[in-house]
Amino acid sequence: MPAAPSPRVKTSEPLGIVFTDDGLVPNNPLPFLVYEAVIDLDSTDPAADIERMFAANGWGDMWRNGVYDYLHYHATVHEALGVASGTARVRFGGDRGRELELRPGDVAILPAGTGHQCISASSDFCIVGSYPPGPKMQITRPTPENHARALKTIPAVPLPATDPVLGAGGPLTRLWHQAR
Repeated sequence: MPAAPSPRVKTSEPLGIVFTDDGLVPNNPLPFLVYEAVIDLDSTDPAADIERMFAANGWGDMWRNGVYDYLHYHATVHEALGVASGTARVRFGGDRGRELELRPGDVAILPAGTGHQCISASSDFCIVGSYPPGPKMQITRPTPENHARALKTIPAVPLPATDPVLGAGGPLTRLWHQAR
């Protein structure tokens, strides 16, 4: 059986936001990136389209689900979230961060340490999560002890070789190298 074709991706510049450390959620000096409606999801399996896009750009260790309804972050790995269906209001950056409405075709890229929490979601909300090669994802809750540990691990997380949406020449590689 032939492989499914890669989904159509729009070349666009993502929205970039830098969240500051709030004392419990470390966030990251690298910009959090959001591509809005960047992937055309006309297929019968939009999550598979997102998985193919992430895999084609060197990101793996994928899963399908939603965003946890409690505040957390990942201190050892960067994360990409591609919306396959439904909508959700997600707060990024911790309690003093910013709420964004995520829709199908959107991709959010969280540098290690970026707080995130689902505030509300439609019943059909589904995202695909993915990570660049490297350490496995670990869920970290915002506590003073975790914050102190994260301040040591986050700067050691390597920059990804590719943007999960647009590959080696994508904006992530340029923006994150400039920020570092």
